[in-house]
Amino acid sequence: MTFDLKTTLKFIILFLIGMGVLFLAFRGQDLEKIWQEIKTANYFWVVISAIAVLVAHVLRALRWQMLYQSIHYNVSFWHMYHAVMIGYLANLALPRFGEIGRCTVVHKAAKVPMFASIGTVITERLFDVVMLFLTSLAMLIFQYDIVSDFLYQTVYLNLAKKLSKFNYWWLVGLCVVIFLLIAIAVYILRQKFGKKFLRIFVNLRQGFGSYSKLKQKGLFLTYTMGIWFFYLLSMYFAFSSIQGTSGLHINAAFTAIVFSGFAMVAPVQGGIGVFHWMVAQSLALYGISFKDGLAYSTIIHSSQFLLILILGSLSLFFILTKKDTK
Repeated sequence: MTFDLKTTLKFIILFLIGMGVLFLAFRGQDLEKIWQEIKTANYFWVVISAIAVLVAHVLRALRWQMLYQSIHYNVSFWHMYHAVMIGYLANLALPRFGEIGRCTVVHKAAKVPMFASIGTVITERLFDVVMLFLTSLAMLIFQYDIVSDFLYQTVYLNLAKKLSKFNYWWLVGLCVVIFLLIAIAVYILRQKFGKKFLRIFVNLRQGFGSYSKLKQKGLFLTYTMGIWFFYLLSMYFAFSSIQGTSGLHINAAFTAIVFSGFAMVAPVQGGIGVFHWMVAQSLALYGISFKDGLAYSTIIHSSQFLLILILGSLSLFFILTKKDTK
């Protein structure tokens, strides 16, 4: 797949935004002390943390495979796994590009219609959004006394200040324009492509309906909770890697998961910068210095980055060199 000028500019802008947030997060911090903590980290726990993330990726592949099986596409686990890892690898280059990338892998490897795959990806991502919402709600209920001040001072007041200056008529106008553009685009596509457009719509609907056709919905939900549980374990295990965070309990890891979840929603490659700032802020709620929080977030982000870089590259190699990876 080739990158045009618009895509390249988007990549550069998003990368610069991420680096800007990273600079703001580390600005005014003692970089030498942070680097010293990273150098002296206990990498046994870093590896254990990375293994927990890998288990989550495997569960994601198994969960995605179930959606294909429900709409009668027999895609092997290894194709699913390689597609997931290649998708994460692509996200390091351009946010959300990985979702299209992994659908492309499945299309080429198992001949699944592209838009049916996209429908299944959107379906499973909706479950991730629900899990993020539920974990956020649980954090508010069970740790309200810890997070309430941060949410009020840092989030609510800043958001209210910006919204007070916002002209809502611009938002209404933008929504109207977007709606009209979508309607025009649908009309043009139907007129120009006819049956092809209808086929795309049918494939998308097939993907969207994959969950409703599942025979083992309980197993699907178990995989979903398992993914988030191993993300939680990854955060918790990594606490033991440096002295500054070694005394933290599982509740701090729970809060860090919620904060990092919102960080990864940001349209920045791999959440760089935003992830570091959000995780450091979450740990500060438990009395951890921002410096130690940045050292911790750098370690866990770097370990996951390397995991994706290595395993994603291996998956890409297997897909490109083998017709069947069963």
